[in-house]
Amino acid sequence: MLEVSIFAILAMFMIGGSVAMILNKQTIYSAFGFLIAMIGVAGMFALLENRFLALAQIMVSVGAIVVLSMLTILTINAKEESLPHEPNKYKWILLSSVLVAPFTFLLYKTLSAAHRNFAQMETITSKVVGKALFSEWVLPFEIVSILLLAAMLGAIVIARKEEIVKTEEIIKKEENV
Repeated sequence: MLEVSIFAILAMFMIGGSVAMILNKQTIYSAFGFLIAMIGVAGMFALLENRFLALAQIMVSVGAIVVLSMLTILTINAKEESLPHEPNKYKWILLSSVLVAPFTFLLYKTLSAAHRNFAQMETITSKVVGKALFSEWVLPFEIVSILLLAAMLGAIVIARKEEIVKTEEIIKKEENV
């Protein structure tokens, strides 16, 4: 009974965070929604008694991606008036949910039968995963980190370029006066 209660609380965290991420106009609040959803996912891994995935979820998603996105959001400093006006936002959310539902059903059916294949595998420890990650998968891991860094820098440059152009226009107007 305790597991069901914990599962329900974590599911509410994940659903609430996801809804907050989609519906908030301010991007910083959307990032907080993403943070809450990722903490819920880490809790689900902990509930499944998989400490490695729970800690990896916290370190990678919460510790790296959310902090990086919040840093980028705060550096850009998007204002309310510069955000896009989306009158049909909820219609698009509903349409995409309807389009994704059949694929979700197929994925559920596939994964519900997958436990038979995984039951035959030997147990994998965090030591084996860590050794594989830092020996065979070091290059892809570093490429992804560089890609995230480049995306953050690109967002900052794009945001600052508009600010510099606006500042130059103000200076020219003041010179003409």
